[in-house]
Amino acid sequence: MRWTRKDLLGLRDLSADEIRLILQTAKSFQEVSLRSVKKVPALRGKTVANLFFEPSTRTRISFELAEKRLSADTFHVAASTSSFVKGETLKDAAKNIEALKVDVMVMRHSSSGAPHRIAQYMKASVINAGDGINEHPSQALIDMFTVLEKKKKIENLKISFIGDILHSRVARSNMWGLTKLGAQVTVCGPQTLLPRGVEKLGVRATTSLLEAVQGADVVNLLRIQTERQDQSFFPSIREYATAYQINSEILKHAKEDVLIMHPGPVNRGIEITSDVVDGPYSVILDQVTHGLAVRMAILYLVCGASSDGSSEEDGL
Repeated sequence: MRWTRKDLLGLRDLSADEIRLILQTAKSFQEVSLRSVKKVPALRGKTVANLFFEPSTRTRISFELAEKRLSADTFHVAASTSSFVKGETLKDAAKNIEALKVDVMVMRHSSSGAPHRIAQYMKASVINAGDGINEHPSQALIDMFTVLEKKKKIENLKISFIGDILHSRVARSNMWGLTKLGAQVTVCGPQTLLPRGVEKLGVRATTSLLEAVQGADVVNLLRIQTERQDQSFFPSIREYATAYQINSEILKHAKEDVLIMHPGPVNRGIEITSDVVDGPYSVILDQVTHGLAVRMAILYLVCGASSDGSSEEDGL
């Protein structure tokens, strides 16, 4: 199939085939990073604006590097150095940037739905790099790509997410994507950090860490997102770690070839111990590496690089 969407705002509205197309395209871009010259002309002449109104390290650097590897012209806008501080609205800021004939806007914002709102007014494509507690589609696609690389399939795998499910946009995007590809998804955390009615998304919810880890093929850890919490959801970090920390002992109940994943940043000693982060089951750094190929694929598809008469072979 061909990609027909102007934007990538989330995985909720994507079909299983559209998700597979992104992952397949990422596979074709994977070898670019292994070349002596790590660059292809796929987006030459395209301009990408990175609008990050919320702190980011991995996502921002990954998108910027992906854009450069595709030969796009790029620039970065941060909230602290933009007209935002002078009272300009998000819509006006985006329209002014689009007036510079920008082709794609990669946006991260602390408000859920901000990229969706901007996409309504833009002719330029909009890629959601994380909005509030709603979705983080590129990270979920990276997680799925990593699972495929290691397990060669997603269907029927038992994949568990442990931690702050309530405030995690990564968990939400993963739930939408993984269930569409046939995975058996479990979410686990304190009752106060499990979204009400989350089972309606086709996942299993439990407050028991042992139950979530038992027989799991993949365990994806989520940090406690204190920056998005306006109240206390558990007595203390120490008590949370006692009940929900992943360590070598609890991993004995998972599959022998279990994958340990984390979207970052990792809080060692809280949701996960250092020996597990650095251990043989961890694919956390693989996720970072795969981020380049996945984000190259997303940029390539939304730019419509193959719809202007050029072939994918030319682009790669």
